[in-house]
Amino acid sequence: MMDLKTIHSALEQLAEEKGIARQKVMETIEMALAAAYKKEYGKRGQMVKAVFNPEIGDVSFSQIKMVVDETMIKTDEELAAEETLRQAEAEVMESEKELPKRRRKKEEDEEEQVVGEEGEPQKVRYNPERHVMLAEAREIKKDVKAGEELAFPLESHEDFGRIAAQTAKQVIIQRIREAEREAVFDEFQNREGEIVSGTVQRVEGRNVFVDVGRSTALLPPEEQIAFERYRIGERVKALLLSVEKNPRGLGLHLSRSHPRFVMKLFELEVPEIATGVVEVRSLAREAGSRSKVAVVSHEEGVDPVGSCVGQKGVRVSTVIGELGGEKIDIIEWDQDPARFIANALSPARVVHVEINTERKEARVTVAEDQLSLAIGKGGQNVRLAAKLTGWRIDVRSKNEGTGAESGETDEPIVEELEEHTEVKE
Repeated sequence: MMDLKTIHSALEQLAEEKGIARQKVMETIEMALAAAYKKEYGKRGQMVKAVFNPEIGDVSFSQIKMVVDETMIKTDEELAAEETLRQAEAEVMESEKELPKRRRKKEEDEEEQVVGEEGEPQKVRYNPERHVMLAEAREIKKDVKAGEELAFPLESHEDFGRIAAQTAKQVIIQRIREAEREAVFDEFQNREGEIVSGTVQRVEGRNVFVDVGRSTALLPPEEQIAFERYRIGERVKALLLSVEKNPRGLGLHLSRSHPRFVMKLFELEVPEIATGVVEVRSLAREAGSRSKVAVVSHEEGVDPVGSCVGQKGVRVSTVIGELGGEKIDIIEWDQDPARFIANALSPARVVHVEINTERKEARVTVAEDQLSLAIGKGGQNVRLAAKLTGWRIDVRSKNEGTGAESGETDEPIVEELEEHTEVKE
């Protein structure tokens, strides 16, 4: 037999270091040993099962056979008809190199299949290596029924062989890697949508690969903040945007440009947001340039804007530093659309808001000296305000309004906005 006594301690170490359940590793080893035994001593069609005892390093093998009766076995006529059909299929697919493998797999599937998709009994091609007749089976176990399995002990070969041991080792390594990938996938799937920290491992073109612990994540160009540069060994924070499986392994995708990244940074820095006292109701962002965050307090006496800014601006400054100097406007959310729109255009001061709820449009009037501030460079301020509120916003100066409006004072009337708000249904 193979020297398996050292596996017991290895199992405990593997389960601890890789985070893989001990039972799962045991199942992997047993499957690998069964595959190695079948390759070395088994016959075609056999189902071999291995039972491994790590305490004493012993392994036993058994052949599994399905109990069948006469009604489950295909007749000679049915087999002849299948052979004729198979030959016809072979003529059509004779140019395909995979035909022998495909044919052999189909025969084994037919031998194994006993129950149909809807639970109806399906006849099988009888194979003495895979099936045992009911009468014969009841000589071994009196109460056995058709469709059940019986285990027949197999000989334990002393010369299990170096080739078989190597095969077992390779399959064990492969299956343990699969189990490890599964464990890592489960771990990161639970963290999807959260912030992860890591170290820049390598940079290929504009793709940045980040070591996040048990795996490597990709920060693609479209999810990076404009003009940011990443150095190997540099620590970075990013939003875990998606976790997916692919043939090459685990696929982790990060983002530093997603609006949710800003929201999660505020959750880290502002305890009131983490506890739910203050809520981020909406967020609009143009990564690397400017963000607008609308917050609301669910507790009387708590200033939502002040909580996010922090004493001497320390909290918002930390977030801005993580975003590479990106400007952040924190405004108070209001259930009144007119007030919310006026707040969203901060730092500009609004004089008058006229809203059309049916078309979800707003016409905003500001003082002449506030017009460029309300619109922003390249229209950025009003564009972000529209994203934040979900309203289409048209900003005008007082001089472009009616004669009555032009005669008003240039002082902003945000405090009296309700009196100057017209609602068109």
